[in-house]
Amino acid sequence: MGQKTHPTGFRIGVYEDWRSRWYANKHEFSELLVEDFKIRKFIKAKYSFAGIPKIEIERTRDAVKVILFTARPGVIIGRKGSEVERIQEELQTLTGRRIDIKIEELARPEIDAQLISEDIAEQLKKRSSFRRTIKRALEQTMDGGAKGVKVQLSGRLGGSEMSRTEGANLGSIPLSTLRAKVDYGFSEAKTAQGHIGIKVWVHQGDYLKADEPTEGQAGPPKRPRRPRGGGSGGGGGGGGDRRR
Repeated sequence: MGQKTHPTGFRIGVYEDWRSRWYANKHEFSELLVEDFKIRKFIKAKYSFAGIPKIEIERTRDAVKVILFTARPGVIIGRKGSEVERIQEELQTLTGRRIDIKIEELARPEIDAQLISEDIAEQLKKRSSFRRTIKRALEQTMDGGAKGVKVQLSGRLGGSEMSRTEGANLGSIPLSTLRAKVDYGFSEAKTAQGHIGIKVWVHQGDYLKADEPTEGQAGPPKRPRRPRGGGSGGGGGGGGDRRR
């Protein structure tokens, strides 16, 4: 049996925040959980072309705040915000609650693991060679500034009769280091032969950056170095004549 941990879940509560931020009693919890799932599923299905790797949901007593992280905010906002109003109306019809939508642009979409996995899935749907697709994804991610990337594909690769797992990686992926910012993404490519699962891990750097002095700023004071040979002065045994 495997002993694998989801990289995001491993860091939630330490460096990462929860994707859904609300509280409910035991009678309402299951209903609100399913509602969150329906909201995410609806948005991902309707705007699959907009590059939305993450959707966060916050609830108050009378409203639901939906935060969309997207690589193409202009597609979702639309002309004069018309598209946002349409999404709000559709989500309000779906949930029966007041919806507030906030759109956040991704700073570096080229190293987002979920977007990379979805891009690989699109290539595999177009019958592209899976080895060439993996190699291209690794190189593009490293060129985008990632410290490491790992891709794993599972399924009937290349249309083979028996399913198998293949993968490749570049750089470093310290999965057990909590301070390492390891992003994880998963998607499925629905090919004619069957579903192919795609997992992507991206090492984006450290949460705690090293305290390096910038230009014009003095660094931390250096500790004085001890002289070699043990003690200071003539009492030590390291400074005398060596007997042969």
